[in-house]
Amino acid sequence: MDVVLIMVLAFVGYIIAYKIYGKFIGKRIFEISNANKTPAIEFEDGVDYVPTKRGIIFGHHFTSIAGTGPIVGPAIAVIWGWLPALIWVFVGSIVMGAVQDFSSLILSLRHQGKSISEVATEVIGKKIKVAFFLIVFIELWLFIAILGKVMAAVFSQYPGSVFPFWFEIPIALALGWALYKKGIKTTVGTFWAVFAMYVTVILGVFFPVHVGSLGMFDPIAVWTIILLIYAFIASVLPVTTLLQPRDYMNAWELFIAMGLLVVGVLVAPFNGGLHLIAPAIIASPKGAPSLWPFLFITIACGAISGFHSVVASGTTSKQVSSEEDALFVGYGSMLMEGALAVLVIIACCAGLGLAAKGTDAQIWSGFYGSYGLTPATTAFIEGSSNIIETLGIPSGIAAVIMGVFVASFAGTSLDTTTRLQRYVIQELLTTSNRVGSDNGHWYTNKYGATAIAIIAAALLAFSGPRTADGLITAVGATVLWPLFGANNQTLAALALFAGSVYLRGRGGKKYLATFIPALFMFVMTLWALVENQLSYISKGSVLLAIVNFIIIVIAAYVGICSIIAIVKKEKVD
Repeated sequence: MDVVLIMVLAFVGYIIAYKIYGKFIGKRIFEISNANKTPAIEFEDGVDYVPTKRGIIFGHHFTSIAGTGPIVGPAIAVIWGWLPALIWVFVGSIVMGAVQDFSSLILSLRHQGKSISEVATEVIGKKIKVAFFLIVFIELWLFIAILGKVMAAVFSQYPGSVFPFWFEIPIALALGWALYKKGIKTTVGTFWAVFAMYVTVILGVFFPVHVGSLGMFDPIAVWTIILLIYAFIASVLPVTTLLQPRDYMNAWELFIAMGLLVVGVLVAPFNGGLHLIAPAIIASPKGAPSLWPFLFITIACGAISGFHSVVASGTTSKQVSSEEDALFVGYGSMLMEGALAVLVIIACCAGLGLAAKGTDAQIWSGFYGSYGLTPATTAFIEGSSNIIETLGIPSGIAAVIMGVFVASFAGTSLDTTTRLQRYVIQELLTTSNRVGSDNGHWYTNKYGATAIAIIAAALLAFSGPRTADGLITAVGATVLWPLFGANNQTLAALALFAGSVYLRGRGGKKYLATFIPALFMFVMTLWALVENQLSYISKGSVLLAIVNFIIIVIAAYVGICSIIAIVKKEKVD
């Protein structure tokens, strides 16, 4: 099938879906109205609760939910062929992912900006409180450990991305200061911030940064430690100081990167051609698990991701100024992420063929001869760089652009995830009704709760075996991705169950819009969790088996409680 046609049909389909199904979900199912006061207005404090312009909060939310998920997931999943990945990304994002994101955001907006865990407790019943909080904690715990490793690997493989990544911090600080302290127009501030950011990208090509081993830690471990320290600092600062302006900048970085890829796909046919080198369907690729159910947990972000419900109800709901903005921010962001996932599929399944020599089968097997995260990430960066090169951009700069793009998005997710984990810890351990009140305890103030989040993630990231040289390394992403995927999609199903119970209480059959997707994801994830459990036991992976078993028990318990609440139309207190 023609690559350009695939891209155009997908993008047009997303626009139509937003105009028709998105507005149906917003106006008819959830009945959004600006007459409902949002938490950002009601509890404005200048730190966490901050009324924000729709465009800025869209950028912040989008970059927070995107991260590396819509890159890594589709890049891995195309090992089963481009067609299953494309169908799941397109259909899943419209009827499942965007519905979950939007419903989670609305539920939080209507419950004082509380997290999906706290909202689910109020909607479904008190019996599921600890279980829901625990599965969210595991989700964020795994993700922080994974993100540190992903970014460390990118820095080691593409040292030209290091300088521009870290220089984004002072640029973001300056942007936040200019917008909120000096009242600079958003368009002016955005232009200069993005311009400065791409100047550093060019400088990164000429000033690559290499980090060696330090004591008992190998380079990957050193980078992971540095990144976790950064995450601690970023997540305790006021949201408008670094988190929001950096995410907003990265949104423009994404728009530009996506724009380059789109134009590159359109231009490539005139510069030697662009065609799919991947088979449409590969039933049993070597070393990979079965397509069913693992396609649906491998591609999370880009189709549906439980992490999005945590972001929507964690940071985003505290910044949305009006309820009607939630449709654009929640539903629209997910479709934008789906568009990114489509471009990732094209980069991996067609872009790789632009520069490499050999037959399509030889090129494909060179990148997808094994199943895993690292070869998939490399495939995306190389494939997308090849597409960008068709625009006349030198290969070195193209590689740095995409390397920074991947690292930057992982960075936005890292500091956002750490902040969200802090919220979860505070909500679970405090008796206050609102995030920000520490009750005088060190473990519920923002510094203590954040420290708990960082230390827990570090212990997980460094829990694997040492290198052949006896050095400590961070193996989080390599080992934890399958477990994270299963937990992540379990959370997606449970978030949709919460929305279903809420809608069921409002009468009629509106709850089916969230309940049908919830059931599908519930079955797929339980199926995958059971297969994971058998695999971990056979391999003797004790820690993974224990965590996976806990997830199975929680998923079954919360799922059953949710179904009971829907059938009986009452809480399971």
